[in-house]
Amino acid sequence: MGARPHANDRGIWRHRRPAHNDPDVKLADFSYTNDEIAQDIIVRAWTDSSFYDGLINPPSGGIATRITNAKTALRNLGHSIDLTSAIVLTEEEYQNGWQQDDPNQVVFVLPNSTRQSGDLLESAKLLMACVPNGI
Repeated sequence: MGARPHANDRGIWRHRRPAHNDPDVKLADFSYTNDEIAQDIIVRAWTDSSFYDGLINPPSGGIATRITNAKTALRNLGHSIDLTSAIVLTEEEYQNGWQQDDPNQVVFVLPNSTRQSGDLLESAKLLMACVPNGI
């Protein structure tokens, strides 16, 4: 799981199984809007560096910690979204291509904070809709 080693492979990819000679498969891009996710995850990640680091750059544990922190952030929303596996990527990680090994994993992309100005919540809601896989 992780960054895809090939250039120009934007998006989320299900990892192939070499022993079975199956190809990598590009997964569908989608957008989803939710005011609580916009406020409690996107805006919080833009304004709280320790929350951002937990989602993107945890001090230890690597990918496993990122998955745990993403699941926890979603569960803590008012709707208690509980996914088997979830991870939050940066736009750069998405643009470079992300290889997904777990078929149950839901991949979210945190819009770059440099894309917004003014009303953070409204910017977050708009960016959720236009950034592929944007949370």
